[in-house]
Parts: sequence; structure tokens; C-alpha cells
Amino acid sequence: MRVIIATDAWHPQVNGVVRVMETTAREMRALGHEVLIVSPADFRSVAAPGYPEVRLALASARAFGCIADQFRPDAIHIPVEGPVGLAARRWCIRNRFAFTSSYHTRFGDFFAHRTGLDERYATAWQRWFHAPSAAFMVQTPRLERELAEQGFRNIVAWTRGVDTALFKPWRDEPGFDADFLGLPRPVFMVLGRVSLEKNLDAFLGLGLPGSKVVVGGGPHLDLYRARYPAVHFTGPKHGDDVAKHLSAADVFVFPSRFETYGLVVMEALACGTPVAAFPVRGPADIIGNADIGVLSEDLREAALQALSIDRAKARAFALPHSWRAATQQFLSHLVPLADREPHVSASFAISRASA
Repeated sequence: MRVIIATDAWHPQVNGVVRVMETTAREMRALGHEVLIVSPADFRSVAAPGYPEVRLALASARAFGCIADQFRPDAIHIPVEGPVGLAARRWCIRNRFAFTSSYHTRFGDFFAHRTGLDERYATAWQRWFHAPSAAFMVQTPRLERELAEQGFRNIVAWTRGVDTALFKPWRDEPGFDADFLGLPRPVFMVLGRVSLEKNLDAFLGLGLPGSKVVVGGGPHLDLYRARYPAVHFTGPKHGDDVAKHLSAADVFVFPSRFETYGLVVMEALACGTPVAAFPVRGPADIIGNADIGVLSEDLREAALQALSIDRAKARAFALPHSWRAATQQFLSHLVPLADREPHVSASFAISRASA
């Protein structure tokens, strides 16, 4: 199968959506499929205000159609409600082609938190964007129910996986020094994008023993470094370094309230590191009642309680969640373009629509 993934979230961004789509594409190729990532790099773009690494593509349906016409995909997936996604969506609708999409960001919650405006405006935008999708992929059963109640349709399940060969208990590896950070223990760690929407102040302001560590880069890294000089900020890490940092932590703290899943929670668990988080959608869907983390509105108490959790239990919990199984589920939901009408030339279709 030849598949286009048209995504506004792509390198040089470092976030959960990029990791999900990158890993899914890699697994699809390993299964013998051809995958083309269409991203802001394929168009002229400008930097998003306050987020220089996020590029806003000046994408059009015509430009996307030229790319699609050359690749001739069997299916198109659109994961992000941005300019690239809009261009791909418009091209599919003009040509009466089917496409699928997926849900990655609680934009309504974040919109309300940052602006004070009613979240229903942002939710209405997302509902409009995904309405024509032949299959709208969602991570958890609870999220499926909530979105259905908000009027989203064609909802199907697409779970997440974790690379348990990379994210593993490095502490158990010969020669690995769990104290390579050189910081007093216990070590409480956050890993992810260093930006305001991640609610980092809820973690950084806690009075905790030992050390607080933030792994990752982002537009507000310098701001947080200046605000919290006692916190150790490592900057961005990649590959094995990410997993080794997670394994070196005594507790992984997840302060975000606006995640749809929280992929890094599963990655921490795969490293054998217990989790402390707020009892909100995302981490609560992963952890549930399992004795692998602590969910509480008192994040400090949750972090302290998590210190007593058996690390082996955290690892065992993550092992059954493979990316191969998640990718096969993703593939099962893809819909051939021809489910709408036979393929026609993109240039002809767009000229006809503009006539």
C-alpha cells in the first residue's frame, strides 16, 4: 500500500505527535508499505509566533495535489488540524476521495486555559475539520466516548505502543551508571517540550527532596531556567539518551493536564520508572488502578508516594504494548481513495473545482 501522511507536526519539532507518526511510518515500511510524509518542509513556511521550530506551511490544495499526483497514494491520513492538513483535506474533498484522520491534541481545553474563551469554539473547529474523515482515530475508550458526546463521528480505536528495546531498564545494563547526572537523589524528572502549555510550573514549584530535572528543549527553556535556577535543565536529548535519562530517574512526573494520551508516560514505565501525575485524561487512561504510578491533585504527594513503587512492575506493565500491534490497527482503518470515486488527475480536478 502507498500511503501519504500529511502532517503539520514534523521535524524539527520534538513532540508526541511527531514521535507517533515517525514510529508508525517506520513500522509501516517494515511491513512492506510505502509511506510519504508531507510536512511543512514541502512548502514555503513561516515560523509560528513564539514557537520558532514550528513552521506554518503556506500550503494549498493545488500544491498538495501535485505531490499526491506524483506519489499516487492508495490512502491518505491527516493527523493535525493545521495548514498542511487543511490543504490535504481540501484536495481530498474536491476530488471526492476518502481520507482518514486522528486526534492528538485537546486543543479546546488548552484554548480555554490560555485565552479564557469558551472551549466550544476550538472544539467546533476540530469537529468541522474531522467531520469528512472516513475513520477518525482516537487513542482511548474514554476519549472515544467523550468525543462522541461532543458530536464527532466515524470514531475508531487507534492505541499507542512503546519501543521496549529502546525504552528499557538501563539501570540493569552492565556498565550503566544510574548516577551519571551527578545529582542528589531522589531524582524527579519531567521529559518533553519545554513550553507553557505543558504546565511545568506545577512540577517546578514543588518542594521535593533530592533533585528536579527537566529533559527537553522548547521555546520557553530560557524562561524556565531563569525562573527556577535550582532545577537541572538538560536541554534536548535524543535516542538512547532519552531512555537513559528516564531510567536514571526515581520518579517520572507528568504535570500536563491537556494530553490525549501521554506517550512519554508509557516510555517511562518501559524504563521501569514509576509515574506521578494529575488524575486527568491521558495518564489516568494509561495507569488506571495499576500499581505503577500515583494519580493525585496533590502532585507533590503523588511524587513522594511513587518512590515506593516496584520498578519491575512498571516495566512489566509496558511490555505488552508494542508499536507493531498499534501500527497494524492503524493500517486496518485506512480507507482507499477509490472508496469515493476513481482516481483522476489532481490538476484536472482542481481546475474543474475552480471553474
